[in-house]
Amino acid sequence: MNEIKKEDIKQEVFDLYDDYAHNRIERREFMQKLSAYAVGGVTVASLSSFLMPAYSSAIQVMPDDPRLKSEYVYYESPKGGGKIKALLSMPIDAKQKLGGIVVVHENRGLNPYIEDVARRAALAGFITLAPDALTPLGGYPGNDDQGREMQSKLDRNKILEDFIAAYDYLKGLKDCNGKVGVVGFCFGGWVANMMAVRISDLSAAVPFYGGQPASEDVPKIKAPLLLHYAGLDTRVNEGWPAYELALKEQKKDYTVYMYPGVNHGFHNDTTPRYDKPAAELAWTRTIDFFNEKLK
Repeated sequence: MNEIKKEDIKQEVFDLYDDYAHNRIERREFMQKLSAYAVGGVTVASLSSFLMPAYSSAIQVMPDDPRLKSEYVYYESPKGGGKIKALLSMPIDAKQKLGGIVVVHENRGLNPYIEDVARRAALAGFITLAPDALTPLGGYPGNDDQGREMQSKLDRNKILEDFIAAYDYLKGLKDCNGKVGVVGFCFGGWVANMMAVRISDLSAAVPFYGGQPASEDVPKIKAPLLLHYAGLDTRVNEGWPAYELALKEQKKDYTVYMYPGVNHGFHNDTTPRYDKPAAELAWTRTIDFFNEKLK
């Protein structure tokens, strides 16, 4: 069996995985279509395995990192899923109150990648809260396939309420300085955009390749926006021109970056869609933005 390398994977394979990861095709259809690209000693099983997340080998900040205080907490979401579980992280040696960041997961629950991102943001000097919208169904099940299936059963507007409640919880913590922003990825990018619509005193919003709000909702946005898009992500990018037009017409405070030649999910370092230069640049820009808006 040949070793699979990212540079040997056709773009159509990444597009196919994107369809599968966003529930536009079932697993059986995904595997069937993937077989067309299993050539030259590459099996369908090995190609599928290559595309799936590898969490254990990609963690940048370990759960027991001694520089952080990280623990699971529960908060109330009266309009959403009730009592929601979340990972709360902050620097262990904080000398003053910190800006807060709600970290919003993709369409599969609070997986190890998002927990890692929350710890990275905490190490940068913030108090972070990463909720698990799958809590009402028992929480993230340990694998993304089942997590996607579970999340698809939930009303996304109720999930949005869970993250709005997370904002309220985080803002009210004694260790928070009252300035709270949000960063979200994929589905979480849509949530980040919608939190900017819904929360008038949100201090900052950073959607990564997130779906856009309706143009008529843009006047409600008060928070400054930092938007990251992937150049090859035609599905999400279709909504950007109308969103940008509305942001310009309403004179909103926004900065947008389009990262050429990278796929949806380029920040997620557990899959082959990861693009290290783009991910690191986007993350540096994100932390700089939060340093400016939340301190």
